[in-house]
Amino acid sequence: MKQPAQPARWMLALLLAPALASAQSPAPARIGYVDMKRLLDNAPQVVAGRRTLEREFAARDTALKADEQRLVELRRKQGTLGKDEADALQREIDALDRSIKRNRETMRNELKTRSDQELDKSWRQINEAVVDFARDQGYDLIVPSPVVYASPRVDVTDRILDRLRRDGGKGTTP
Repeated sequence: MKQPAQPARWMLALLLAPALASAQSPAPARIGYVDMKRLLDNAPQVVAGRRTLEREFAARDTALKADEQRLVELRRKQGTLGKDEADALQREIDALDRSIKRNRETMRNELKTRSDQELDKSWRQINEAVVDFARDQGYDLIVPSPVVYASPRVDVTDRILDRLRRDGGKGTTP
């Protein structure tokens, strides 16, 4: 008969560890669950980061939208012109179209980079808040999402969000 794969043994050991620990110690293990997606969507650090990015990119976004509107107007105008004027205007339209595409792609890449930077900063603060909460409240294990099932009884997401909000979106308490 074929033996189970090595990773399956590790998974079994991880699942049984809390039960074995509680069987050997007088107090049962205290386990909590945290929905990381909810934390990342609602943590004040993340919300503040989104607002920062919106302000940072607002002027460029407005300028890009103005160029796009200008392109629409030039294309509309082109239909009313004679052949020679329409051909001359087509070169301007093509140049503006290339410029818009280039600027949009540049802005998209810069926004992605800045979003990743903001998320990395928030992620560290959120992780610290989870660890601090677990230590302060005497948890032995906090399991992050995704999980197959977590009872609302062990879900500590709201309590951690409250802690993050109390800290004013500035990170965890020392």
